[in-house]
Amino acid sequence: MLGTLYLIPTTLGGDHWEEVIPTHVAEFTRSLRSFVVEDVRTARRYLSRIGMPVSIQELSFDILNEHSTQSDVEGILGLLLSGECVGLLSEAGVPAVADPGSLLISLAHKKGIKVVPLTGPSSIILALMASGLNGQNFAFVGYLPIKPNERDKRIRQLELRSKEENQTQLFIETPYRNNQLLKSLISVLHPETNLHISCDLTLPTEFVLTQRVKDWKKQMPDLHKRPSIFGILQY
Repeated sequence: MLGTLYLIPTTLGGDHWEEVIPTHVAEFTRSLRSFVVEDVRTARRYLSRIGMPVSIQELSFDILNEHSTQSDVEGILGLLLSGECVGLLSEAGVPAVADPGSLLISLAHKKGIKVVPLTGPSSIILALMASGLNGQNFAFVGYLPIKPNERDKRIRQLELRSKEENQTQLFIETPYRNNQLLKSLISVLHPETNLHISCDLTLPTEFVLTQRVKDWKKQMPDLHKRPSIFGILQY
């Protein structure tokens, strides 16, 4: 009998998991003993916070991150093929969305292994919900280029796509580069383009605002080292 792959969301930050993780999801997570994680230390801290009924040392952890190979993923798949139920635990938010894990999930489908997504917070969806931008037609495009010239070119492309297709463009940046990205957005985008920023979602320091680029120029928030989602739409 094959095992089941459960996709387990975690908090977006902070210590109060009860505010964002449904009780039944936490309860089910406590029943698992094998996990696939991006970082073992982070996973152990989260599982300790939600009150695992056994010692953390009794749990099994396999690492799946950007450095994992096809062979690594196939090794993890062996647990599921042997009948073990495994939890794919996100570093923050939901698994496999701007987060490693899609290759494992894809292989699980090919092998006939049941995949079960569990309810939890997605910063991308929360930002889209709060943006007031088009929620019927949108794209998440991940990270923009680091080099300034390439980044500016990409920003122009996304702005044009948003106008031509009436499609909200959502993207992220490594938190310590947020301010550089914001400066580029303010400089490159048309003054009338709508720019949304969601920062520190679900945390006490949460900041959520959509306004025209020319209005952002009047007062730019400090986003340094604060997890943020950006969105643009030019009507």
